[in-house]
Amino acid sequence: MKKKNANKGSVKTFLKVLKYLKIYRLHFAVSLLLTALSVALTLYIPILVGQAIDLCIDKGRVDFDGVSAILVKIGVCILITALAQWIINVLNNKMTYGIVKNIRKEAFVRIQQFPISFIDSRHSGEIVSRVITDVDQFSDGLLMGFTQFFSGVMTIIVTLVFMVIISPPITLIVVLVTPLSLFVAAFIAKKTYSMFKLRSELQGEQTSLIDEAVGNHKLVVAFGQEDEIQEKFDDINNKLSKASLRAVFFSSITNPSTRFVNGLVYAFVAFTGALLYINGSSMITVGMLSSFLSYSTQYTKPFNEISGVVTELQNALACASRVFELIESPIQSPDSEKETIEKAHGNIEFENVSFSYTEDRPLIRNFNLKVGAGQHIAIVGPTGCGKTTLINLLMRFYDVKEGAIKLDGVDIRDIPRSQLRRSYGMVLQDTWLCAGTIRDNIAFGDPDASEDEIIAAAKAAHAHSFIRRLPKGYDTVIGEDGGTLSQGQKQLLCIARVMLCLPEMLILDEATSSIDTRTEIRIQKAFSTMMEGRTSFIVAHRLSTIKEADMILVMKDGNIIEQGDHNTLLAQKGFYSELYQSQFASTDD
Repeated sequence: MKKKNANKGSVKTFLKVLKYLKIYRLHFAVSLLLTALSVALTLYIPILVGQAIDLCIDKGRVDFDGVSAILVKIGVCILITALAQWIINVLNNKMTYGIVKNIRKEAFVRIQQFPISFIDSRHSGEIVSRVITDVDQFSDGLLMGFTQFFSGVMTIIVTLVFMVIISPPITLIVVLVTPLSLFVAAFIAKKTYSMFKLRSELQGEQTSLIDEAVGNHKLVVAFGQEDEIQEKFDDINNKLSKASLRAVFFSSITNPSTRFVNGLVYAFVAFTGALLYINGSSMITVGMLSSFLSYSTQYTKPFNEISGVVTELQNALACASRVFELIESPIQSPDSEKETIEKAHGNIEFENVSFSYTEDRPLIRNFNLKVGAGQHIAIVGPTGCGKTTLINLLMRFYDVKEGAIKLDGVDIRDIPRSQLRRSYGMVLQDTWLCAGTIRDNIAFGDPDASEDEIIAAAKAAHAHSFIRRLPKGYDTVIGEDGGTLSQGQKQLLCIARVMLCLPEMLILDEATSSIDTRTEIRIQKAFSTMMEGRTSFIVAHRLSTIKEADMILVMKDGNIIEQGDHNTLLAQKGFYSELYQSQFASTDD
């Protein structure tokens, strides 16, 4: 059953690849024509050589004039063949890497369209492996298919025609024996497809582990997990080594098996042709036998090449199937065109909202909340209570399961995501910086911002002073992890990025958690200026940062259990009061 599914899978994948080939129909047609010409001329050369041999044997002396004329023809054939082969290689490379470019582009476009839940539920390294490693291996197999498979098939067909012209009986012997090569190659190809697919999956798993280990090296070292990570790597590496050896071993059986069959063909041709000539048969001459032996070799040689190509194609198709799985994964629901917003006022309402990441673990149930324009809403509560989930729902990173979230009276599902998200400025606990200059990172949300605007945003975020001390100031290039910048400095750049855009609503999710107390005081003042007149949601563990909020929502198990301003909640002596006292009882008078 697994074998049938593997075969069906490879056929479906091959048909998908053919769709990408449609763009290069002309290239493909010209390549086939030139391949046919190249094969025909290559196979015409043995006939010319045979004629030269017969000229010398029949006359008992070397006919220099006749041989010279034949040598000129051979030279012309070689030159034309060489030119044709060069053009074929150019066309095949253009087709192969054009197809690879289009597949990679489609895969990357698809990734941009995936819902956040798809990315959250998979290792980033595994996705990267499909787009990079699997596509690379696919291109290798596809290029070999273009360069060797079609020329091999044409060589077999044209050689067969020439052999029939020379000697039909000997040709019959060749035709009866050589199909064994195809049976051997086909049998092994069926076996190796699933093996190569397993190898690709293990490569993706290994890439994912390496990506995590390198990206979180400090954490690994801090917790002394080097041995555990090494053990996981060794386990995957050993599995990959065994899978690779198994796949390559079985695929490598093809070549010696087909060579053995080809050796039998050559022996039959030589023995039969020699007997016919010795017995004085007029059916064959020494020159014809020489040509036939050359053809038998050239006829059987493509079977070796094709068997190798088939193995590589199986590997390529196994890799391609993983890429197509990614491309065909469901994307997020399309944007609604019902409503558009020129500028949001900031009135937000949660109406009986229920949500869960998985069906068996409900998180938010029947949640209701009204936020007026310009209000500052703080959200507090223990880890896992649903604080960040509310932010995910506001931004439509996830859609509610039941109920609705409305912005200025409009269901946010009726607003295009791009417009909705442009209305929010986000500063998260986890910093994100792109590879580029400091200037590029601040202007990420507004690439057209002027130098003065960028500097003003950096000053407002209290980042200007440390930026000036960098080797090249705003032109300092940093990596995607921020390079040598401290966590607090990276956070300041993220804050400056929002300061530059200043959208109508703000989301601050533990925005000052990585900043020292002195800088935090200055940032809070900057935030106060930035939040003035803007609806703001502040997620905080440090309750000292939310005393001035208009409303504090205390969440537990996905529900609001208390709400009110700071003094009101303290007076209630409930859950918020307990949280506050546990943090500040020793320092707050």
